[in-house]
Amino acid sequence: MYKIDNHIRTERFDGLKVHQLTKTESLEVLLISLEKDAIFPEHSSPKDVHLLVLEGDIDFRINKHNYRLMEQQYFNFPKDEIHWVKAHKNSKFLIIR
Repeated sequence: MYKIDNHIRTERFDGLKVHQLTKTESLEVLLISLEKDAIFPEHSSPKDVHLLVLEGDIDFRINKHNYRLMEQQYFNFPKDEIHWVKAHKNSKFLIIR
């Protein structure tokens, strides 16, 4: 019924890691960790996305625009948009869709 998950705190930086924290019919929350200089290659999302940077510093590239996102910043974008991410330092962020 109740669940505590420590992945956000304990996830180690090793390239690109994706961990699904939860998934229901209407919601999915993913923890993404990127080691410094690691890249999350081009992809798209099947749903509109809310991105919340927990720690670090990333470049988020979408529609030929680069957005520098840092710790405690929020960014949202629509589904089906091709994008990629690069970490300037060890970084963790949530994808909520």
